[in-house]
Amino acid sequence: MTTAVPAPVLRELARTEGGPRALDHLVHDQSTRRLLLLRALLDAVQDAPAARVGPGARQRMAEDWALLETAEQAGPRAGERVRALLLRPLTGPLIRHALAALTGPRTGQDAELTEALDHFSTLAATAAISAGVPFTARLTAYEGLLALPSLGALRTEGTAPRTVTAAFTGSALTLSPDGGGPVTVFPQPSYGAWSADAAWLPAYALPPLTPGADLVPLDDMSPYRQVPGPAHSSLSRAVTLDDHSRKRWYEAWSGTAALLALGGPHRTGEAVRLLRSVVPLQTPPGATTEGHPSGSCSGTRKEAFGVVLASVPPSPAGFAALLVHELQHAKLAALCELTPLHHASAEAVHFAPWRPDPRPFDGLLQGIYSHLALADWWQCYALAAEDGPARDHAWGEHARRREQVGAALPALVGSEDLTEQGRVLADGMVSAYLHLSRVEPPAGHLARARAYVDTARALWQQRRTRG
Repeated sequence: MTTAVPAPVLRELARTEGGPRALDHLVHDQSTRRLLLLRALLDAVQDAPAARVGPGARQRMAEDWALLETAEQAGPRAGERVRALLLRPLTGPLIRHALAALTGPRTGQDAELTEALDHFSTLAATAAISAGVPFTARLTAYEGLLALPSLGALRTEGTAPRTVTAAFTGSALTLSPDGGGPVTVFPQPSYGAWSADAAWLPAYALPPLTPGADLVPLDDMSPYRQVPGPAHSSLSRAVTLDDHSRKRWYEAWSGTAALLALGGPHRTGEAVRLLRSVVPLQTPPGATTEGHPSGSCSGTRKEAFGVVLASVPPSPAGFAALLVHELQHAKLAALCELTPLHHASAEAVHFAPWRPDPRPFDGLLQGIYSHLALADWWQCYALAAEDGPARDHAWGEHARRREQVGAALPALVGSEDLTEQGRVLADGMVSAYLHLSRVEPPAGHLARARAYVDTARALWQQRRTRG
């Protein structure tokens, strides 16, 4: 599903910016794709042969879908809440996993399909709760946890799948694990749920970035928060937060909005519009100083639009820079789904001064785009900061990102694999890069940045020669 992108939208995005119109264009397309996937899952279950999906599972899916429809039609506010739940980032991996288990080779995937459809049942139940629709359903906990998105999770004994009867009255939810006592939970109007029972783990969220904006969930309980496969091998594992580690997240978040705004209203705007949840990751080994985080790792997921996966950033400035970086990846990935930007192969052959390994053309494009935005934001930060270590650090980060982009841009701009819209994007990125030269960083920082890129290039050439 591809479509032409309006020229004003493409030009805004090319500058690594994006006002409400451009961001709405991306969000609307991603939302449409998610709803189409949902419908595809329903159709796939109903059309699957009996050998793959038995009558019980087929009937269960029909009941879950009917519950979703009832919840969405319970009123305008209820419909908004249900739609928001279905569009939560990690609902995407759930649906895709279920489709993959349903349509892939049967051998060894029956258990995966059962688990995926069980999680879908939990999603439907959560939607009914968010809409205030009473119901009774039998859900399944896995690995000792029944996670209800945006509400929290029930801890159960053991790691084997365990049936939990859920009964919602419209105001209170009673969860009764087979062989265990009932746990009463009280959903809150905006986010989360509380219970006096220690078996209930409430969901937490970071405060809104701006007044009136949405909370930013700390999604540390979803069964689909861990990224599979080698594509994200640089990321550490997803973790569940305790009170101490959660406090560090709040401390890093405090002040992030003000620092983001230094880059212009578009930086705050894209974070408010695009950031829908944060998945906490373990702090990478060696990234702590005296027990406190001094570095972090982060990433995004194409199939989970709106999520940022990250270990706790070392500071509000680190958090702001992380968001600038990762939200560019989210924007560009969404744009690439709207329209092809290039026809290059997936072969990893390109030099990228921010990575020691060769990159495919798409990875080069993504890296240039995110580093260009970082160079711009760090420059704005340096110009706004008072003299001192923070300003000095900002100039150093700006100079390094700018020189890295300058070293990689020629391969992008000179490529014959760019489509017409890809060419518009690349030309806009060049203009944004040239705009950075309106203010030069201190000479020492510029010299060090150039030496850094020269060293990276020399090592790259050595490796190619040896290979």
